[in-house]
Amino acid sequence: MQYLVLFLIVISANVAASAPVYVPIGSNTSLGGYANRQSLETSLSNPAASYLMTPINNFRVGFLGPLDFGLEIGDVKGIEDKASDLGDKLEADYSTEAEINAALVEVNASLASLESDAYVKVYGSLQAPFAPIIYKTRNRGAFSIDAGASFVARLGLIADDISVVNTGSDFNFESNSSVIIKRATDYRFGVGYSQLVGRPVSGALIVGGKVNLHRMALGQKISVLSEGDGDDSLSMSYIFDRDYVDSGIGIDLGAIWAAPNYQLGATVANVNEPEFKFKKLGNCAGLSGSKLNACNVAIELADKNKLTLNETYKKKAQLTVDAAIISVNQNWSLAGSFDVNSIAGPLGDKYQWSTVSISHFSDNILFPGIRIGYRKNHVGSQLSYLTGGLTLSRRLNFDLAYGLETAGSTPRSVSFSLGYAFAF
Repeated sequence: MQYLVLFLIVISANVAASAPVYVPIGSNTSLGGYANRQSLETSLSNPAASYLMTPINNFRVGFLGPLDFGLEIGDVKGIEDKASDLGDKLEADYSTEAEINAALVEVNASLASLESDAYVKVYGSLQAPFAPIIYKTRNRGAFSIDAGASFVARLGLIADDISVVNTGSDFNFESNSSVIIKRATDYRFGVGYSQLVGRPVSGALIVGGKVNLHRMALGQKISVLSEGDGDDSLSMSYIFDRDYVDSGIGIDLGAIWAAPNYQLGATVANVNEPEFKFKKLGNCAGLSGSKLNACNVAIELADKNKLTLNETYKKKAQLTVDAAIISVNQNWSLAGSFDVNSIAGPLGDKYQWSTVSISHFSDNILFPGIRIGYRKNHVGSQLSYLTGGLTLSRRLNFDLAYGLETAGSTPRSVSFSLGYAFAF
């Protein structure tokens, strides 16, 4: 069981080197679901937003990025002490099986409590060059094309009860506890349309829709901790494997009420709730060595409801509402957004975000645009973040989300975004 102890110590050591977050693209990190025409990236948050982004009979395009990257770790405060305590109990000398069984009750309870906290998650995304591309026609309809790639991966622990085997001369410990890595990569291509439908009072009602084609590669793999050599295919390169890909189409709908000094918005993402399949586990034919053992252990863990061999991921529909007080040119804004319902991501982690922000986008190329905000996930990890961003020369955008919860003295989460876009 020294490999189990080693895994826990490695997780605890990573606290000093990394921290994490799973956030939207570019300046959406601070601005949330609010669509601001000064930031092209915010058009990705609401299908109706493309109408606001460019004058009539004109194009607007991105250029490079944004590139987003984030890290997250579990609440691992005290995990090194727990790992040391587990090691001491497992390596202690016991004279009777009754003493061992009493110790195992404590060890298994402690091991189970670590399962939800001992994890590291990494996330990233990249927009295709020049995406999104928006064109507003003479009849006041706006078309958009968007493409990008993203990934998320989670390294965690499946805790299986430790049992004792009496060999006659000694006692041996056995367990199927394993390291598991789950990952998802998504190549996305979207086409959208938004239209001004009326000006009933001192404002404008804009509606829009978007169709997204997803090519998702979903997978999971385990490595049994009791094996010294383990599975050498369990590596960082596995995150980007696309040996099994499932396709699906998601439909987003949105509406914006735009007035001179305020703006209201609503978006329903994935109204049709597309479903995607993971690569199947449990086919052990042709395997040998550690890979065969890992396959057999996966089947045993599935029998204990600790693992799903034929897992699927459904993109559940989510409603997001937003509101903003703005200057007429939208250079200044005080905005907020809220996800009305929670949804699960491809790895099973739950998300329901709320954001508040204040921002200023300068028309002067010499003065930077500035935005600061607060973001919180109300379910799942329930992490919160201080967010901020700069726009330099009206083109270069940098955003950062800094986690407010800590593991010891280190924040549990951090992410950044960097992109270059043409000025509006």
